[in-house]
Amino acid sequence: MKTPPLSGVIFDLDETLLTADINFNAIREKIGCEKGADILAHLETITDPQARDDAQAFIRQEELKDAYNAQWIPGAKAFVEKLHAQKIPVAIVTRNSEEAAQIKLTKNQVPIDTVVTREHAPAKPDPSALLQIAREWAISPQEIAYVGDFLYDVLAANNANMHACLFLRREKEEYAQLADFIFEDYSELESYILG
Repeated sequence: MKTPPLSGVIFDLDETLLTADINFNAIREKIGCEKGADILAHLETITDPQARDDAQAFIRQEELKDAYNAQWIPGAKAFVEKLHAQKIPVAIVTRNSEEAAQIKLTKNQVPIDTVVTREHAPAKPDPSALLQIAREWAISPQEIAYVGDFLYDVLAANNANMHACLFLRREKEEYAQLADFIFEDYSELESYILG
């Protein structure tokens, strides 16, 4: 399958550009969230202010612990540098907090200035953040690739009418069929986008 002309690339952060090691099941258990349910959506349903504050504090603690240990995913840094060299705009849209994201980005010297976290726009799979970047770049969404590793990334790309590129290093997931392109190594994505 030939890729359409792509004029911009937006990345997810965790497990796409940088490693992440957060035990989401442990977080769900601690904050009373159903197994497999969206943690951020569950937070919105907590009506008791103290319980919500406690849940947010625990999530923050787990995100910060993870942030200090993050490393580049093999091949990701070289790919970002090649995009810069070809003057292709790049950005990050993450469900992570701004605080944790900035620690990860600074620690790993990630050369991407446009970063949208959950504090700045509705969380994926809502496409608002992706469409906001497309408007800022003055590029049609159909000419932008969104690269991520999870269902919400694919859905966000589809909802924004962007090209969904799914980084799958583990077992095949059912939602993989919703992606436009699936890759296991950044060299594959580089060939696909840059030729």
